[in-house]
Amino acid sequence: MNTQLPQDRLRITEIFLSLQGEANAAGWPTVFVRLTGCPLRCQYCDTAYAFHGGQWWEIDAILAEVARHGVRHVCVTGGEPLAQKRCLDLLRRLCDAGHDVSLETSGALDIAGVDPRVSRVVDLKTPGSAEMARNRLENIPLLTARDQVKFVLCGRADYEWARDMVAEHGLSARCDVLFSPSKGQLEARDLADWIVADRLPVRFQMQLHKILWNDEPGR
Repeated sequence: MNTQLPQDRLRITEIFLSLQGEANAAGWPTVFVRLTGCPLRCQYCDTAYAFHGGQWWEIDAILAEVARHGVRHVCVTGGEPLAQKRCLDLLRRLCDAGHDVSLETSGALDIAGVDPRVSRVVDLKTPGSAEMARNRLENIPLLTARDQVKFVLCGRADYEWARDMVAEHGLSARCDVLFSPSKGQLEARDLADWIVADRLPVRFQMQLHKILWNDEPGR
């Protein structure tokens, strides 16, 4: 008889090994644990397949699958991983197992309970995302040097909004700040030129995995 309690399980869309495509761990072989479900509907979302479905996994089984790949870096992503309460348990246990763990979160949910050993990559939503109202600005004072803030920009208006947010909240003094062009909506060269012209204390990035494999799931 299966005595596994529901609170020891998470709904998972996929677990796979690839290269980290963004943030300060870009280029490292990384195991991605993609949790199912997201309360947001950003207009540029490239992982809508993770909104529904998935399979229930026991946390022990997730850790075993991650360990099977034999790499140090692990990224817990979604969807919106923090929408599942047991994500916090998973993050803690991955850290306990000795992994270098990052969390990709929309910033719409409270990050206070995330294990301090985790690097939190918080995606602040711009006006062009159609989900700006979901930003939980109470997360900003919680950010530390281990964390990162990401802005996905759809055009000049998004850039100016993000530039003002960086200045207003002193984001670059708290953590790394990442500016990314939304694929098909903002030319990467334009964004790079704006950052240089304004001498912004931010890191320009492009999504390495999209350059290599486009939007292929599991890559």
